Amino acid sequence: MQAPSRTAEPSDELAIAGLRGLPEAWPQDRTGLRNMQQLIQLRWIAVVGQVVTILVVHYGIGIDLPLPAMFAVLGTLVAFNLASQLRWWRDGPVSNAALLIALMVDVVTLAVQLHLSGGIANPFVFLFLLQVALGTVLLRPPASWVLALATVLCVVGLIAVPAPVHIDVDPARGFADHYVQGLLICFVLVVSLFVVFIARIARILSDRDARLAELRQRAAEEEHIVRMGLLASGAAHELGTPLSTLSVILGDWHHLPTFASDPELSQDVSEMQAQVMRCKSIVTNILLSAGETRGEAPVETCLHDLFDDLADEWRTSRSVGHFHYRMKCAENPRIVSDAGLRQMVFNVLDNAVEVSPDWVAFDVDCRDGALRIEVADAGPGFAPEVLERLGAPYNSTKARPGGGLGLFLSVNVARTLGGRLSAQNRPQGGALVTVTLPMSAIAIEERDHDD
Repeated sequence: MQAPSRTAEPSDELAIAGLRGLPEAWPQDRTGLRNMQQLIQLRWIAVVGQVVTILVVHYGIGIDLPLPAMFAVLGTLVAFNLASQLRWWRDGPVSNAALLIALMVDVVTLAVQLHLSGGIANPFVFLFLLQVALGTVLLRPPASWVLALATVLCVVGLIAVPAPVHIDVDPARGFADHYVQGLLICFVLVVSLFVVFIARIARILSDRDARLAELRQRAAEEEHIVRMGLLASGAAHELGTPLSTLSVILGDWHHLPTFASDPELSQDVSEMQAQVMRCKSIVTNILLSAGETRGEAPVETCLHDLFDDLADEWRTSRSVGHFHYRMKCAENPRIVSDAGLRQMVFNVLDNAVEVSPDWVAFDVDCRDGALRIEVADAGPGFAPEVLERLGAPYNSTKARPGGGLGLFLSVNVARTLGGRLSAQNRPQGGALVTVTLPMSAIAIEERDHDD
């Protein structure tokens, strides 16, 4: 008979742990900032290109350009780009309007420079197409249409307003004509910038779409946890009264002569009392994780004490052949005893003992400011499809109702604490689940007090 694949099953004790809160903050969307930084880089390239072109045309080709006016426009563009770079150096939300203003400045300065250097006869007039393409990719309507209309008006202005410099255009001369030479340079420049910057912007937008898809998936998972938490909290309230009644009845039975005179019956009653107490403890933990703390204050303890007690409690309440627990942390900081952390570890251990009742290993280590919890077993290991979709709800190969919720909730508890949960199959057989948490998530900050 083939051994079943290891899967993640739900634990009653973790049914509400995912409700400890949504992530502190969704990752900030930096798409606009990255796009603005691309425009700043492109503007620096434009500045250098204009300087080189002006000098070559004026001194190399011999066309008399109005250098003071053109370099004054360049100076204005440089000042604007420096201000933009200081403003958008590291952080800050970039609105659609900010991107439109930046592109409008580029369009207007390009129009002024073209007017000063030949007007519509300047072959670099086709650089307007690059601005329109950037606006189409970066801007949302109607801003993209505003930019397109602005470029059209600039071209119309270049046609209507005579330029101070006259450029002879004779395409029939082929490569000997300066207009054809400039047109070729402009074409190569536009194509190159299209390939480099449009491709970069496309990758930025693709990354944004992938991030949004991930956030939507995470939001759906959080909503799923909320629904399960509400159900678990309601069930915990409903179970409180019958469990208390059972506890009273079993206490009365324990003192009846019939049970007191029969050791086997007395032992059965004691075992039932222990299981009822465990059920009441689970109900209390569910309500605690749901925020109904019944007035208890957070418990302050030490790292070693927390995990030593956790390992002892799990060992005594579960049936396992060999349980190997090792505390490898040299330091022993003061921490807050977190109910979600405890339930998450219990859930992972329960999953391990389910597939490996003869051997489970539990290691706790501290590395580089992080708490590392490892649970290993000698079971059949994770199925490939479970590893591929690790942390997804109902990710299980077993035909059991609710299968796969245990690891799903554990992943979300680890995420809530700022950490992560990973799983892999061991080369020697079995599986290894690793939970990595920043120590700052549970440690109590040491403060100096003046006497």
